[in-house]
Amino acid sequence: MTSTFELPVRKGESGEKAARGPRRRVPGRIRRIGLPYLLLLPALILELLVHLVPMVIGIVMSFKELTQFYIRDWGAAPWAGLDNFRMSVDFDAPVGEALLHSFLVTVGFTLASVGLCWLIGTAAAICMQDTFRGRGLLRALFLVPYALPVYAAVITWVFMFQHDNGLVNHVLHDQLGLTDKPSFWLIGDNGFIALLVVSVWKGWPFAFLIVMAGLQNIPRELYEAAALDGAGMWQQIRRITLPSLGAVNQVLILVLFLWTFNDFNTPYVLFGKSAPEAADLISVHIYQASFVTWNFGTGSAMSVLLLLFLLLVTGVYLAVTSRGRRASRA
Repeated sequence: MTSTFELPVRKGESGEKAARGPRRRVPGRIRRIGLPYLLLLPALILELLVHLVPMVIGIVMSFKELTQFYIRDWGAAPWAGLDNFRMSVDFDAPVGEALLHSFLVTVGFTLASVGLCWLIGTAAAICMQDTFRGRGLLRALFLVPYALPVYAAVITWVFMFQHDNGLVNHVLHDQLGLTDKPSFWLIGDNGFIALLVVSVWKGWPFAFLIVMAGLQNIPRELYEAAALDGAGMWQQIRRITLPSLGAVNQVLILVLFLWTFNDFNTPYVLFGKSAPEAADLISVHIYQASFVTWNFGTGSAMSVLLLLFLLLVTGVYLAVTSRGRRASRA
């Protein structure tokens, strides 16, 4: 009798515990789910303060007639509506024509810089895959331009591009005799070449670093099997290396494009406030429109147009590359 009486009681107790168990575990589950968001909260607040708040203020400023007369109280500036945007895209007017020229220069400069950075970085990463003496030292030396502060590196190039006593003219004209006379690299049409050289010099180590990391995920057995089948080095690169780096190159090219298109430090340190017409990048052009002519409303409108363009290019690029990857897998 005792055993038959105690058994239902124990079952009832276990049933009550089972019924109460999930209720007791709910707070712990909530704490576990909410803890990651709580840890991300400081970074989110900092992101809002550093990026999103100035972005919203800039968008508001683009709809105002904000000049030097309203600097102290920019909120009191009269509303301009879409006038700043109309002025920026009116390519028959001086402001729109100058912005279009700067935009085309920036597009050409970005395509050339990104292409050269990717090509040199990929070639260097492939060459560094094989084991040889001094490989670690070469890898470290390749990363020096990327590790140097931008201002220190670009100022060094400013001295190298000097007309009278610069190292570039000394080598090209005095040592090699490739030019008839010393060239002006920081003014005129040569400014584009100087800016492109500096941009590629400090940008290709990043491509080298990313591609080199991506190459570590390619199994060596694929190259060994391809070599046994008679595939040469170029065939291995074309059939194995580049297809395997598809996802890496997708992110790498996008990041290089955004960085280069928005680059302000390099042209500003290289040329100062007045860049030559051949190297008038849109970032410096917007700076001049805002802080040189003191027309912050027009400069903000140009910045918003630049933001919309980059968002459009990023969306189209990601859609096309993702569709291409899905098609290749199918």
